[in-house]
Amino acid sequence: QVQLVESGGGLVQAGGSLRLSCAASGRIFSINAMGWYRQAPGKQREMLALITSGGTTNYAASVKGRFTISRDNAKNTVYLQMISLKPEDTAVYYCKGMGSRVDYWGQGTQVTVSS
Repeated sequence: QVQLVESGGGLVQAGGSLRLSCAASGRIFSINAMGWYRQAPGKQREMLALITSGGTTNYAASVKGRFTISRDNAKNTVYLQMISLKPEDTAVYYCKGMGSRVDYWGQGTQVTVSS
């Protein structure tokens, strides 16, 4: 089992920045890649950014250039740095760990961007 705990969400004004953290524990060696997703009310959960164990990253077009995913292997933590936030970025943000057979999700952290 892998446990993922997100933190860093909150209320921010449009144009502001936030950094989300996702701390992993448990059978971390079984994780091949990590990702950040979000889900706004009434919408499907969408992928924002992925990072592999080798450090390769991939971003959704909607956040490319504004969001940056990174990882600190020593701390077993993945980050999502978000800048130039917009009201439409308001959502619950989730961390996902992708293993060979099983995926793991965190509980989510709320991000609210006010206009």
